[in-house]
Amino acid sequence: MIHNRLSSPALRRLAIVLAASTALVACEPANNSAQNNAAPAITSEEIAAESARLNEWFETQFEVELGFSPIQQTFLGRKTNNDKIDDFSVEAQMAQLNWKRQSVAEMKANFDYEKLSQDAKISYDLWAYQLAASEAANTYRTNGYTFEQMSAVHAFFPQLLIAFHQVETAADMGAYVARIKATEGALDQLIALSKESAALGVRPPKFAFESVIDSARQIITGAPFTDGDDSSIWADAQKKIASLLEAGTIDQAKADALTAAARSALTSNWQPAYERLIAWQEEDITNASEQAQGVSTLPNGEAYYNERLANQTTTSLTADEIHQIGLDEVARIRSEMEAIKNSVGFDGDLKAFFVMLRDSKDDRTHYYPNTDEGRQGYIDDATAAIDNIKAKLPDYFGILPKADLEVRRVEPFREQPGAAQHYFPGTPDGSRPGIYYAHLSDMTAMPKGELEVIAYHEGLPGHHMQIAIQQELESVPTFRTQANFNAYAEGWGLYSEVLAKEMDGTYTDPYSDFGRLGSEMWRAIRLVLDTGLHSKGWTEEQAVQFFLDNSAITEAQARSEVRRYLVLPGQATGYKIGMLKIQELRKKAEDALGDKFDIRGFHDTVLGGGAVPMNVLERMVDQWISRVQAA
Repeated sequence: MIHNRLSSPALRRLAIVLAASTALVACEPANNSAQNNAAPAITSEEIAAESARLNEWFETQFEVELGFSPIQQTFLGRKTNNDKIDDFSVEAQMAQLNWKRQSVAEMKANFDYEKLSQDAKISYDLWAYQLAASEAANTYRTNGYTFEQMSAVHAFFPQLLIAFHQVETAADMGAYVARIKATEGALDQLIALSKESAALGVRPPKFAFESVIDSARQIITGAPFTDGDDSSIWADAQKKIASLLEAGTIDQAKADALTAAARSALTSNWQPAYERLIAWQEEDITNASEQAQGVSTLPNGEAYYNERLANQTTTSLTADEIHQIGLDEVARIRSEMEAIKNSVGFDGDLKAFFVMLRDSKDDRTHYYPNTDEGRQGYIDDATAAIDNIKAKLPDYFGILPKADLEVRRVEPFREQPGAAQHYFPGTPDGSRPGIYYAHLSDMTAMPKGELEVIAYHEGLPGHHMQIAIQQELESVPTFRTQANFNAYAEGWGLYSEVLAKEMDGTYTDPYSDFGRLGSEMWRAIRLVLDTGLHSKGWTEEQAVQFFLDNSAITEAQARSEVRRYLVLPGQATGYKIGMLKIQELRKKAEDALGDKFDIRGFHDTVLGGGAVPMNVLERMVDQWISRVQAA
């Protein structure tokens, strides 16, 4: 799973016209009806000139769009506006949407589509696609949950300061303090959005309230808010100030002043804002349903869910179609699981095999000790698995990432037992590496057999490979290096799990290969459960039981997963739908090219243009096939 830029519903609504917000809209080559069929042929010089002019215009547009988000600027490693937090108000959302409308209108008026290169046409279509996606998402602006346990926007603010805000000078630390203060206003704006949705009858399940209250309390527990050890944010502020002092960048007087300013901002701005969030959640939780329900039970819920499916899969597949694809995939994967179960000599059916794996938490063959040594062992082994893949990459890819990758434990203030591992991209210049985060508070929810497949998905050749290459691209406009389409990104991650099996030295243990199938089974089950919960009236318990019946996942993991689907409707469907499309396109290319098929050329085609909707990816692969055939 990618925590990429502005990933929560609240942050997505702010960034409603950024590349991270996508939905299914037409993204076929534009039809320029004014083009005269009898017009003289367009020269290659004209195509090059018009394409260059459009790409230069895109650079200007990207900078204007980036200006809406100080947070995104920080993610990109920039220090511009690093004393500010994004504006989360409805007015700011609409201002950004109106700007995008004007930008697309300007593009259509000033550039001749027929005079663009194939790649420039894709850029043109993507820019228009993003607007149409944002218009669709804006229709259901109040349907998303502002506060929930997965995206955890309230827990993002300390993470922003601790993990992403660079402090190299006194001015940087001053900006850090300013952001502590600005968080108060941001949280108040988010509370207002939550209240707006609640007034319309839109609120998350009760468990989401409980999680938000608990994690918000953790953020303001410890010094300087309460007695006890330093809170995570206070410890980080002091550490950053101490580093400046040690480096000789500031003197003791300045260090004392910055320390006092940080303490004051935390107690006068930060703490009261989190207390207001807790108070609001405690007030509204009384209105939450005891039994979790899918979004189709909420106002405009069915239409909202259909928009989310289109958004997250970038296809026109219906909920019924996705549900059936899931059931078919579950049946196929079960048969492959049966083969591995039989190969290890297990005497019993597949369900009994699942139970054996779940109940072997004290067996060091299948689980790490639930200790700090066990947690470090997990990080070490995940790092080793990724290092093994690194050596194999040149055989499968022509384009390789330059950015480094680190495996880290999730910070205590946002760590959840059994929650999904996830990836945070590094900076385009490589100054901050990509980070694969693992939830390690409960090692009984982290089977050894799943370690490899998760490392390949989140790290190499998965998310880090795809996103680092995308951010490093120089052949496309900058906005395409930052675009995010769920089915493409998560589809690539899932495709990578199977791709890794083609490489030497992977899944050598049958239990690890079973873990790979288990991971794919998760994603097949997601198609069934996401649509079941949000379109077919499934209950949380029904969904958890389906998970336990068809996988070796622990109950803690199953419940965490189901609750994830409940608060992020449609998101979990992108993985399998995207993977199946990439596999379909690879088979298409293999059949069309025969001996001319080059796996490196195929992967470079998939990754070399950045994230795109599925129909655009097919267009790119078709163009590559034609070029290889012509050669």
